[in-house]
Amino acid sequence: MAVFPSKKFRSSADSNTFGARYRAMMAKRPFLLFGLPFLTVIIAGSFVLTPAAAIRYERHDRKVRSMTREEELGVGSKKRKVDIREEYYRLAAKDLDNWEQKRVERLKGESDGLL
Repeated sequence: MAVFPSKKFRSSADSNTFGARYRAMMAKRPFLLFGLPFLTVIIAGSFVLTPAAAIRYERHDRKVRSMTREEELGVGSKKRKVDIREEYYRLAAKDLDNWEQKRVERLKGESDGLL
């Protein structure tokens, strides 16, 4: 049985191309031609993306701001005070035994959900 050589055949026309020269230099110095450019892109990307992230957080901080003491005091002033006894007697005053279920009118063309 024939044994195939481990080296691939490269023609003399391919040996002068940029790819062939790069492949030969890559075999000798892999970090210099692959690892160093890769790390450079990663580090440069972190420097480029840092200001973009800062802009994002500054924009968020402008939306969410702290309230002054006067604003804090005025937030709940328009709400009705709730008393549990008052709510109980209000509900007890209603006639809960006699009620009728009413369907909401649907818009024209809307399915009413009946089969």
